[in-house]
Amino acid sequence: MSPRAKEPSERVESILELPSTLAEGRYGVSRQAIIGVAVVVAVALAVLAGRYHLAREEAAPDPVAVEEAGETAGGTAGEEPGEEAPAAGGEATEAPTAVTVHVVGEVRRPGVVTLPAGSRVSTALDEAGGETGEADLTGVNLARPLVDGEQVHVPRPGETPPAAAAPPGAPAAPGAPAGEAGAPVNLNTADLTTLESLPGVGPVLAQRILDWRTEHGRFTAVEELGEVSGIGDKIYAQLEPKVAV
Repeated sequence: MSPRAKEPSERVESILELPSTLAEGRYGVSRQAIIGVAVVVAVALAVLAGRYHLAREEAAPDPVAVEEAGETAGGTAGEEPGEEAPAAGGEATEAPTAVTVHVVGEVRRPGVVTLPAGSRVSTALDEAGGETGEADLTGVNLARPLVDGEQVHVPRPGETPPAAAAPPGAPAAPGAPAGEAGAPVNLNTADLTTLESLPGVGPVLAQRILDWRTEHGRFTAVEELGEVSGIGDKIYAQLEPKVAV
């Protein structure tokens, strides 16, 4: 006769039934062992949690790198509208801060004086000790701005002073090219356009005169024009009465 099949409730009771060794208390688990196991499990969970957070931090983008990338990408975008970057290799042109002139004639201390840029002829006379009792200031424009390198002549009565160089930016007399009428062209203060107005001088030769002046500092005599490349005896003869230093 075959054994009777167990009911479901009987099978559950059979599974839950403790082994005899545990039931009899041979392998009883102490409280300290349970606490030890709990501590080990807690430590293991803490280690796993720490590794998890560390892995997330390593995977996260570097905020510093993002900020730097933003600044680089912005480039000049961060500049205020209307600002202009300075041109590469460009240098600001500094305005002259002083003028040096030669004061001669009827002054108490003739000689070379250096004054702040924008000074007038009257200031140069004061620096030279003022005019003498023999001076005739009728034909001297005391209000004229000084030109660097010029000569200021104070005449005596009846004396005709040499024509002074026109101040920078002064317009030429209408219909009269420089050197044709009026004051001769000062080789030390004339610009490219003024030099081109001289007889026999074109743009190339005018530039060579400026280059010579840059290289040597200034002309000390009209004869030095002969040292400029391209000025031969014929051109020099045309220029000599039209220029001064």
